[in-house]
Formats: sequence, structure tokens, C-alpha cells
Amino acid sequence: MPANPNREPLAVPYRRRAFTAVLAAAIGVLALVLSGSAPALAVADGTPVEEGHYRFAVKLTMTNIPRPDGSHYNSGCSGALIAPRWIITAGHCFHDVNRTPVSGPVPYSTTATIGRTDDADTNGHVIDVIEDYQAPAGDIAIAKLASPVRDIAPLLPATSAPADGEILRITGWGSLSDVNPKPASHLQTGQVKVVAVSDTVVGVVGYLPKPTTSGCLYDSGAPYFVEAPHRAPRLVSLESNGPACPHALTETTARVDLIVGWIFQTIAGHR
Repeated sequence: MPANPNREPLAVPYRRRAFTAVLAAAIGVLALVLSGSAPALAVADGTPVEEGHYRFAVKLTMTNIPRPDGSHYNSGCSGALIAPRWIITAGHCFHDVNRTPVSGPVPYSTTATIGRTDDADTNGHVIDVIEDYQAPAGDIAIAKLASPVRDIAPLLPATSAPADGEILRITGWGSLSDVNPKPASHLQTGQVKVVAVSDTVVGVVGYLPKPTTSGCLYDSGAPYFVEAPHRAPRLVSLESNGPACPHALTETTARVDLIVGWIFQTIAGHR
């Protein structure tokens, strides 16, 4: 493990990187709210996403982030659209000057690029992020957009934990390597395998295209989701932290199924 496994040097990138029948009924309502209507390849050792795929993927760009010494820096995270005016990402992507996660008006200028696979594209949306709310469990936050996105299907959350051995896909805008890291200019993807599930965490290891396929710097909040034939993908977890990338070790991701009820309530309460 590297000396700083959370991969959050002061000057650069973020990486840190059950329900009852009543809740099950609420999830049906949630699906309608999140979709906006009634009742889809920068991941280290990944592959570029083809145009038009995984349009729910979000690139977050943060500027003028304060340090305790009074200086400032820029950074970024990854995430996913989960409702017309809401995205989800890692909780540590929004923090105060002491790097403590915070809720409320975003603590520094943040924009969300949604529906693009390359920085050079002119399609999709670039929208200000105006508020964020820290989840009650796990390294997760949801954030409100200044205006809704109506032409992209959201990535809806799973309502149960993944099984050991299950294959998930990640999409992210992070660096391709820890060496001279910078956000990717093209959305990347890869597949991972679930190797551990705990109270708030899903541990994963690289699967395809390589055993070293892994999240990297600036991938904090990148979605891990399950794909199945004839079904919409479902969000399982979010990138939180891990070893220097690329690597073949276990990556730590934050479980989403535990907070689906909270997501529903928060969105409904902050329209």
C-alpha cells in the first residue's frame, strides 16, 4: 500500500476515491421521480467509451478550492446523473478548508459535464452544481444541479447489495495512472469483480480488460454499476479510495443500496 492510500495530496486530485415493503414501494415512486417521466469505456487500464454510451456519466470540475494556508487549487471528481436535477459522487469531493465533508451550498465553484465522452465534444450539458448533501452512511454525497437534464436517462440505484463474484462496470474521468496524474480528456470504462461486501463498503478487483483495471486519481465518485440483458443498469457503489493505480489489489467503493431511502427523501425535500 502507498504511504497515502486515500490518494488526497493537498494540491491535487480527489480519489478517496434491507429495505421493508414500504421502502420497496417508495423505490417505485423514486424511479419515476429520478427518470423524470413514467414507467448504454479514466479508469487505469480501462478502455475509451464509445460515443453515445453511458451518457449518465458525470465529470466534475472544481476550482478555487481553499487550503488552510490561504492558497487555492483546482481538482475534480467523477459521478453519475441519478435524477434530472441530481448527481451522485463521493462525499469527500465536497469539503471545507480542513477537508471535512460538508452539506449545503457547494463550498467552491463546481461544474458538472454530463452526456459527453470527450472534452472536445459539444453535445451534452455543462451545468453549475449549487448544493450538496452528505449521505448518512458511507463516502457518498448527492448534489443538485442549477438546471435539469431531461434528455439523458439517469442511472438508478440498486436496492440490494451485490453478491461476491458479481461483475460491475465503472465509468470515470480520472487519470490513467498515478504518474503525472491529470483528469482524462475521454471517458474511460472497465469491469471489476466484487470480492468483499461490508456494512458500507464494496471491495472490488480488476476484471476486464485487465486484472489491473482500477479507479485512479480524479475518479472519486465514479459509478460502479451492474449490467444485465434487457434491463437498465443499476448503480451499486461509488469510487472511494485505493492503492496507487493501476493495480491488481482491492479497491474500496461506497455502497449505495443502504441509502436509497435517504436519496429519495432528500430529493423530494429539496426540489
